[in-house]
Amino acid sequence: MNLSKLVASVQSKAIAIGFSLLVVASPASAHHPMGGKMPSTFFEGFLSGLAHPLIGVDHLAFIVAVGLFAAIKPQGILIPIFFVLSAMLGTGIHLLGITLPVVELVVSASILLFGILMALKSSPNVLMMLGLSVVAGLFHGYAYGEAIFGAQTTALVAYLCGFTVIQLVISGAAFFVGQKVIKGDFAQVAPNLRSAGLVICGIGAAFLATNISSLILSVPKG
Repeated sequence: MNLSKLVASVQSKAIAIGFSLLVVASPASAHHPMGGKMPSTFFEGFLSGLAHPLIGVDHLAFIVAVGLFAAIKPQGILIPIFFVLSAMLGTGIHLLGITLPVVELVVSASILLFGILMALKSSPNVLMMLGLSVVAGLFHGYAYGEAIFGAQTTALVAYLCGFTVIQLVISGAAFFVGQKVIKGDFAQVAPNLRSAGLVICGIGAAFLATNISSLILSVPKG
């Protein structure tokens, strides 16, 4: 299969993934690993923290994107670190009762933006990506805080530890894979990495469309 056919195939798959996710996508704040039950022990809090970024396709896609960007940028390992620290701050903002606007829209838009940037031949420098990661982290972390809001201190601390660990593991794995791709013997490195960007674009577009639809439907008719 030549390069043009490969790219066309990837694009069609990305679109198919995007449309399929339109059916199952749900707002980021709805993800709750305990099935609606508030964690009450250290174990439950830690398990909830581990699960939250995994059960939400939107969060998972963004964490993978962050790790892949880390692999292709000089000193890029700082990108997932800044994101995770910012996510912790975002959760803290939620727990303090401070409201961030249109969280679901920003979360899904961040996925789409990172997917677009990854699919481009060139992307912003590492300082710009650090800034975008910090902003995205605040909103992703705020969404994480929904699952633990009102919990006791022990469960809360465990939850923060859990989602910090799993995000570092996922982004670290993506970083490792990205590094292997770049340093490997693939004849077409750029199309491989850009293909991941196209898939992430599809996921981000699906969630963004779903959240916009939910916002429109929730507006009272005059």
